[in-house]
Amino acid sequence: MKILLTGAAGFIGMHVAQLLIARGDEVIGIDNLNDYYDPNLKLARLAQLKPHANFRFIKGDISDRLAMEDLFEAERFQRVINLAAQPGVRYSLKNPHAYIQSNVVGFANLLEGCRHNGVEHFVYASSSSVYGANTKLPFSVDDNVDHPVSLYAATKKSNELMAHTYSHLYGLPTTGLRYFTVYGPWGRPDMSPWLFTSAILEDRTIDVFNHGRMRRDFTYVEDIAEGTVRVLDRIPQPNPGYDHDRGSPAESHAPYRVYNIGNHQPVELMTFIATIEQALGKEAKKNFLPMQPGDVEATYADIEALKLAVGFEPKTPLDYGIGKWVEWYRAYTRG
Repeated sequence: MKILLTGAAGFIGMHVAQLLIARGDEVIGIDNLNDYYDPNLKLARLAQLKPHANFRFIKGDISDRLAMEDLFEAERFQRVINLAAQPGVRYSLKNPHAYIQSNVVGFANLLEGCRHNGVEHFVYASSSSVYGANTKLPFSVDDNVDHPVSLYAATKKSNELMAHTYSHLYGLPTTGLRYFTVYGPWGRPDMSPWLFTSAILEDRTIDVFNHGRMRRDFTYVEDIAEGTVRVLDRIPQPNPGYDHDRGSPAESHAPYRVYNIGNHQPVELMTFIATIEQALGKEAKKNFLPMQPGDVEATYADIEALKLAVGFEPKTPLDYGIGKWVEWYRAYTRG
């Protein structure tokens, strides 16, 4: 298939591209290579993809409406995976406009491109952050998600609403994927594995928020990538018999679905840190702090809907995943 992959130079984007390339799809990757974090890491990821004949890279921004119109019209993609977004909860407190521009304006441009050019399936990254102030665990796609606690979360919730509108109005099949705390090789410098690992190796103190009383459903990036590709192959169908009074908000009368992708085994933050310490053979110096604005205390994915739909569930153990992360980090920072 001919597939547009946005955010191709990103952490998850690179791993998804590798799977698509390996199975023979023609992948056109787009990324704006912005400086939210070191663009050299993004270029290094692209260097893993560019040698492949069925991968082509375009530097561009999904929030550029005219450029997106021209790209869709010229390429006639069969399917689209949107992994381009301004990420990060804490940064959304400092630069909210970046989130609106990329996550809302850019998302709308992609929906319009799909609508006008016969795209068979639009798959996009949502986030576990949409569960916001919810306290019932595990988080289920059947739950209400109307109380986000960060602008980042609000933009991801808006993506799900916008996608449903296009599924309803234009019959565009859309699937949203709520990713849960992704980690692994080629991860971002603003995420906790990198922050903790670099600080420990450099004898700096790590910040431990909420005094360590946090739990996260840490999910290995290769599991995330495999789940994404499997979902791409399952085009949602309309359900004329859908009950709008009692039905799950993750489904619809329209060709619309939402799934969680998580390891469904939440880990205490202190256990996560201890696993990194063990892999490094070195103990962290810890600075215990209160909860950060926009953060939540726990995440935990109910993935029954994903298992039923595509027969897949993430299973990578934390110690294995952290071992692969540390191995990659040492090699990359030495290089």
